[in-house]
Amino acid sequence: MRLIVLTLLALLIATAVGLGATWLTATRGTDFGTLTIGAWTARPRTGTAEIDPYARATIARSGELPIGTGDGIAFLATTDDNKKMLDGRCDVTVSGVTPPARFWTLTLYDRKGHLVANSLKRYGFTSEEIVRNSDGSFALHVASRARAGNWLPTGGIERYTLMLRLYDTPVGVATRTQRDAPMPSIATTGCS
Repeated sequence: MRLIVLTLLALLIATAVGLGATWLTATRGTDFGTLTIGAWTARPRTGTAEIDPYARATIARSGELPIGTGDGIAFLATTDDNKKMLDGRCDVTVSGVTPPARFWTLTLYDRKGHLVANSLKRYGFTSEEIVRNSDGSFALHVASRARAGNWLPTGGIERYTLMLRLYDTPVGVATRTQRDAPMPSIATTGCS
């Protein structure tokens, strides 16, 4: 009898650990094939046949439609360059240049992957509408209160994610460093 109880207990623990590990990898993803440049992270193989099973499970769970490898790449940032979580109550500046691309978008999402509601109904910027400096660089202010220039309202949410999508770009699987792909910097400049 004791052997049966111990066997059932071991099976129950193994099932709980297996389901828990599966849930964690499907919700948080893994670092297999991840490209990290500064605060920006991408998974270049996500839109290919070489996608790892964990990334495939994450996409199936979220319902996200990944960018195909021939179309471009999507970079996510949840922290600034100093690893401080992006906070909608703080002023954050995204500045610099982007890697070469025919077109790009920078969009603000909440932690569940939804667009952040705000009174302006402004959810992001594109490469065609952002105001640039004379050298081609830009500065985008992500803040809860209005700022001069390129301003993206956070609606005062606590945490958010920035997504930079590069379309028709050479950045991809072979990219490894900031030199290969100059990504914009992300700096928290103050909190209210």
